Amino acid sequence: MSDQIKHECGIALVRLLKPLSYYQEKYGTAFWGLNKMYLLMEKQHNRGQDGAGIAGVKINAQVGHPYIDRVRSKEPQAILDVFKKVNGDINRILAENPDKARDTEWIKENVPFASDIYLGHVRYGTYGGNSIEAVHPFMRENISASRNLVVAGNFNMTNVDHLYNRLVEMGHHPVAKTDTITVMERIGHFLDEEVDILVSKYKSQGMRGIEVSARVAEELSIHTVLLRAAKRFDGGFAIAGMVGHGDAFVLRDPAGIRPAFYYSDDEVVVVASERPVIQTAFNVPMDSVHEITPGNALIIKRNGQSGLFPVMDPLPKKACSFERIYFSRGSDADIYRERKTLGRNLVEPLLEKIDYDIHNTVFSYIPNTAESSFFGLTEGFDDYLNERKVSEISSIIAQGRTPSPDELHDILSCRIRSEKIAIKDAKLRTFITEDSSRDDMVAHVYDVTYGVVKPTDNLVLIDDSIVRGTTLRQSIVRIMDRLNPKHIIILSSAPQIRYPDCYGIDMARLDDFIAFRAAIALLKENGLENIIEQVYAKCKAQEGLDDNLIVNHVKDIYAPFTDGQISDMIARMITSADTNARVSVIFQSIDGLHKACPGHTGDWYFTGDYPTIGGNRVVNRSFINYIEGRKERAY
Repeated sequence: MSDQIKHECGIALVRLLKPLSYYQEKYGTAFWGLNKMYLLMEKQHNRGQDGAGIAGVKINAQVGHPYIDRVRSKEPQAILDVFKKVNGDINRILAENPDKARDTEWIKENVPFASDIYLGHVRYGTYGGNSIEAVHPFMRENISASRNLVVAGNFNMTNVDHLYNRLVEMGHHPVAKTDTITVMERIGHFLDEEVDILVSKYKSQGMRGIEVSARVAEELSIHTVLLRAAKRFDGGFAIAGMVGHGDAFVLRDPAGIRPAFYYSDDEVVVVASERPVIQTAFNVPMDSVHEITPGNALIIKRNGQSGLFPVMDPLPKKACSFERIYFSRGSDADIYRERKTLGRNLVEPLLEKIDYDIHNTVFSYIPNTAESSFFGLTEGFDDYLNERKVSEISSIIAQGRTPSPDELHDILSCRIRSEKIAIKDAKLRTFITEDSSRDDMVAHVYDVTYGVVKPTDNLVLIDDSIVRGTTLRQSIVRIMDRLNPKHIIILSSAPQIRYPDCYGIDMARLDDFIAFRAAIALLKENGLENIIEQVYAKCKAQEGLDDNLIVNHVKDIYAPFTDGQISDMIARMITSADTNARVSVIFQSIDGLHKACPGHTGDWYFTGDYPTIGGNRVVNRSFINYIEGRKERAY
C-alpha cells in the first residue's frame, strides 16, 4: 500500500502452567515466559509502531508484595523500550542479590515480571492520539485481587456512545469515552457484581476475610462476567484480559472480524493475533495452532484449566479480508498463497489492457507490500506464455512440418520482463510544510531504476491496495513517468475501497477514499448531483432509528457507474497535468477476492455489506459528516 494505514493492533498472552522453578530447571531461566512474550510482540511489530505495553500477574503472591506489573511505551521503538525497562529492573535486582539468582520463590516475590501470566499489546493509534495514556494494557485497580482487571485488545466498537451512556446510567463515571476504557469499565462493572454476589454468599455462611477472598478467587465465573458484559457489544474485537487473582481470557467477536489464535500444551497456553507468530515463537506445527471460535472466549482459570466458552450468538463469519491483503504477516502459508492468487487473478484484465503485447511490457511492484501478489502475477503470466508456446508449436506441427531450431528458440525464449523499478527511500523525510515545496519532496519518496524501460513499453506496477491515491499521484506516477513509458498501468490486488471501516483498521472518513471521490466526481460530471442530495436526505432521515432498521444508502452513490468507469476516473485523478504517459488503473474484482481468500469473506470496505448492524449507522453518519464538512469520526 503506497498510502500507509496505521490502525491495526496486535495482542499476545502467555499463561505458564508450571511453577517458575520448572522453567528455571528445564530452560535455564525463570523468565522463559517473559522471553516468549518478547518474541510474540516483536513478531507482531507490523501491527503496531505507535506504542507497546506489557503486564504481568503473579498468582498466589505473598500478601504485601506487588502482584501486578505493567510497563508501557510510546517511543519510536516501543517494544524494545518496554523490554529494556523490564529487563533493566530484573537485571539490577538480581545483580544486587547474586545469591538469589536461582531461587525462584524469592524471585517471584521480589522481582517484577516474574509472573505466571503475561499480557502484551502492540498499538497503532486511531483517533485517541498517541499519549502514553492511550497505550494498552489498561488497568482497573482495586485493593481486592479479584476486582483488579487488566485489559488489552485489537478492536473498535461501533456503539461506544451507547455503551458509555449505559455505564453512566448505571452510576459510573468513566474517565474517557474511548473503546478500551468503555469496554474495560463494562467488564469491570459485571466483575464487581459477580464478586459481590460471592462475597455475600460466603459471608452469610460465616466466612470472613482471607477465606472469603480465597473462595471468590476459586469460584468466580469469568464466563458469567463476559456473558453479561458482552450482551451489547457491536464491533470487531479480540479483547484480552487478566484478573488480579489469576484468571485470564480472550474474547473474539461473533463475526470473526478480528483474528485470534491459541496454542496449549502441558507447559503453556498462548494467544496471539497471528498464527505464524505462535508457530515461530514456540516451534510448533501449524495444525496445533487454533482459531478462537467467533463469539467465544478462551478462558484460563487460575488453576490452569482452560477451554472455549460461547459468549455471544455467532453471526455469519466475516473475517476481515483486507487484513489478509495488507496487515497480516505473509509468513503464514495460507496468507502467502492467497496473496499470490490475488496477483494471478489480474492476468486476464491486464492482458486486455496491454493488448496482449507482452514483449513491450515491463512488470514490477510497489515495495514492499505487493511483493507476494507480484509473484502470483508473474507466475500467472508464465502459465499463459507456456500455453501460448504449446499452441504455437502445435500449430506448426499441424501444418505437417517440424519447427526449426530458430523457430523453437524464438518461441521458447519469450518471457515476461520483470524488473525492480520502484525503490522506496525509507530514510527520506519531509520537514517542509509549505504545500508546493512539500509536494516536490514527496515526489522523491520513491526512486526508480533507469535504463530498463523503453519509450515503446507499457510499465505495469502492482500495489496491494489503493486507498487515498495521494502517494500514487504525488510520487509514484510522477517519478515513473520520468522513465518515458508509453503507458503506466497500476494494478491493485484489492478491490476499490469504497466504504469506511469501524471494526479495527478504522478508516472512518469517506472522503479519504479515492474511489468515493471518483464516484462523486462522476456524478457531478454527468449532471447527477441530485443523487448526492437524495442520499444525504435518506441518511438524515435514519438518524435516531434503531441500528437494525438502518440501510446503507451510500451504495446509491456508486450505483450509476460500472467498476471500470470508476477505475478510469481514479486513473484521471492520479495523473497530474505534466504526466506524459497514459495512465490506467485495474482493481481486483470482488469475485476474485472471494476466490483468493475463501475463508475471509469480510468485504464491507469494498461492498458496503457490513457484518454487524452498527456498520450501516457508521457509513451513513460518515456520509452526513462529509456533506456537512465535519472532519470527525463517525462513531
